[in-house]
Amino acid sequence: MKLRQIKFAAITLAITSIFISCSSDNGGDTTPTPPEVPVTKTEINLSTSATLGSYLSDKNGRSLYFFATDANGQSSCTGGCEAFWPVFFVDNLTTDKLGTGLTLADFASITTTSGKKQLTYKGWPLYYYAPMSAGDGYGGAGVNTPEAAGKTSGDGVDGTWFIAKPDYSIMIVRSQLVGHDGKNYKSDYTVGVGTTTYFTDAKGLTLYTFKNDNFKKNNFTKEDFSNNAVWPIYETDKIVIPSTLDKSKFSSITVFGKVQLTYNGWPLYYFGQDAGVRGANKGISFPSPGIWPVPVKDIPLTI
Repeated sequence: MKLRQIKFAAITLAITSIFISCSSDNGGDTTPTPPEVPVTKTEINLSTSATLGSYLSDKNGRSLYFFATDANGQSSCTGGCEAFWPVFFVDNLTTDKLGTGLTLADFASITTTSGKKQLTYKGWPLYYYAPMSAGDGYGGAGVNTPEAAGKTSGDGVDGTWFIAKPDYSIMIVRSQLVGHDGKNYKSDYTVGVGTTTYFTDAKGLTLYTFKNDNFKKNNFTKEDFSNNAVWPIYETDKIVIPSTLDKSKFSSITVFGKVQLTYNGWPLYYFGQDAGVRGANKGISFPSPGIWPVPVKDIPLTI
């Protein structure tokens, strides 16, 4: 009887040892928890405003802007302007740093005249807004304070600063008119130096009107489009415009089966000799000044 008890105890001890060993092999409660992988924030996102719609913002929700005088794709905000409109830049931008709805191919970088790196979107340099705050009331000067996240107060400033939207069909540009003859022209199409504020497409390509058109009537384009390469129609019915413009003045017409955007009744065209170059406006003097004027905000209705 005593021998059987000894054998039972030995078997029990062996089973207990195996159980403890297996528990230890499985780690138990002593196994270290693996470190959490940090979630990388996207650097550029699309935010939404009830009035402005979708627009670009940085990883902290701060709004980004376009400048109308950057028609040629280079930053024209220099000197004191830079304090109010700091450049936006992300180094080594990759697809995983972009929010939903944004495409890496739409972004590039430039170097400003002051040597700063700046990111561009669809050819437009990107900026923050940092307005001047009030002084301290004791003679102290105000300081430039970065606009808070979610704010869009820079939109429309001076009629030249606009929220950076991904889907504009019309943009506003302020630039010197230079005809196909190489001469500088003023807004009245006389020779001279002076900037004109006019419309382009989303990529900064100049749009034109034809003085011989009638209200919502294209009198230039031939039915077979054989002359469309000279003055291509602006083919879109999409109306996404800067906030300073009146959307009701835009509409579209059908030209031999194709859709053409109009403004105040004027059909809108490109000029073939601009050759897709941002900021080029050679058509204003072809075949002579004023025949193909650029569309401007206060252009009168066609007849």
